[in-house]
Amino acid sequence: MKITFLGAAGEVTGSQHLIETSHRRILLDCGFFQGPRAESRRKNETFHCDPKSLDAVVLSHAHIDHCGNLPRLYRQGFRGPVFSTDATADIAEIMLLDSAKIQEEDAVYLTRKLRGNHPPIEPLYTSEDVERLMKKFEPCGFEEWHSLADDDEVRIRFTPAGHILGSAITELEVRDQGETKRIVFTGDLGRRDMPLLRDPVPVTSGADVLICESTYGSRVHPPPQDLKSQLLEILTEAEAKGGRVIIPAFALGRTQQVVYFLNDLFNEGVLPRIPVFVDSPLANRVTKIFRRYDHTLDADVQEVLKDDPDPFGFSHLTYVRNQRESMELNNREGAFVVIAASGMCEGGRVVHHLKHGITREENTVVLMGYQAPHTTGRRIADREPYIRLFGREHPLKAKVLQLEGLSAHADVTDLKWWFEESTRESHFGHVFLVHGEPDSATSLASVIHDQCDTDPVIPKYRESFEV
Repeated sequence: MKITFLGAAGEVTGSQHLIETSHRRILLDCGFFQGPRAESRRKNETFHCDPKSLDAVVLSHAHIDHCGNLPRLYRQGFRGPVFSTDATADIAEIMLLDSAKIQEEDAVYLTRKLRGNHPPIEPLYTSEDVERLMKKFEPCGFEEWHSLADDDEVRIRFTPAGHILGSAITELEVRDQGETKRIVFTGDLGRRDMPLLRDPVPVTSGADVLICESTYGSRVHPPPQDLKSQLLEILTEAEAKGGRVIIPAFALGRTQQVVYFLNDLFNEGVLPRIPVFVDSPLANRVTKIFRRYDHTLDADVQEVLKDDPDPFGFSHLTYVRNQRESMELNNREGAFVVIAASGMCEGGRVVHHLKHGITREENTVVLMGYQAPHTTGRRIADREPYIRLFGREHPLKAKVLQLEGLSAHADVTDLKWWFEESTRESHFGHVFLVHGEPDSATSLASVIHDQCDTDPVIPKYRESFEV
């Protein structure tokens, strides 16, 4: 059996790993490389495996860096099944349609900028490609074995990964030349004791091969803060000052966490009665998926559901329906809260709200989690005196708060716990650390060394291994 690492090898993006036996070729994830425009285009438009020859894709979860290039794989000839959990299939459709729309709009914009006789810019895929791809999905429940084909040479089982709704650890049993190999792929592991999601589940039956993420293999996250009390304090102050609260939040996961906390405060009778708006079409669609799968969420949510049929809605919360309603918020007087994408303030409706809000001292910008270097979110977090939005400099006079502790990725303590629990009665043979910068992967390798039969390997991009 051969494994080739075609993405997320030595970096944290573009998850894609090819497993080849004498009869089968299976791709684990098919994610977008996310980075500078030219580099991203170059890496995403060409596959280093023949899409037509693939028997199947197994998708760990619906983040774009794990699923984002599936429609292009289909466009270039892939016609096999895509195995995922039910929730991942539903979320992936929303995320991929949004990705296709962005690409189509970017292609039109960039084509207008061309000079001379250059051919028009084409999107990597279109909405039609997404719609055709989705017909190839084969959603699976957790903890159930599924066969790739009638011959039963490959069996697949999903276990909760605790990263986002629907995220899964993949177990594969592959029979090749009379021998059965067990392969485990973590996808992205989540953290323990986080709101909404159940904890990641250890894989106690061991594996001949483990492919494990290492995103935060060298870091310990700050403990989850009491975000409910912090949000209560922020909204109470906004009500007193008559200011608006702008919360940039990713549409998948983070928005639902914030709304869930606010809903808890409402149920407790302490939430100030100031209007709250979720202004993100993508977040609105994702939240509907959370409602559909609320029975899969953690024990705390199940307690809430006994008395509250909707943990993502309360009387003075409004999900903004269209652009007109979004624009009206910019002229609204008095205290209110707006939650909008994107989480690092690089695009989306939140940029408009920042333009109309950061110049006033009574307003507050609440940043949730990590802000990457050179993003607008990082410049706001660093409290630069002027923030460039839509080509103009705007003075930053609003109060800026940064709330930590909601990272969806396991840190080194969570990863160490998962390895120890998984190997109490079994073992991992060959271990490959992916989806992490070299320093993080190297650090994790030293932490988990005693739980592995051989030294963990940090593969390079396009590197292959026979196992």
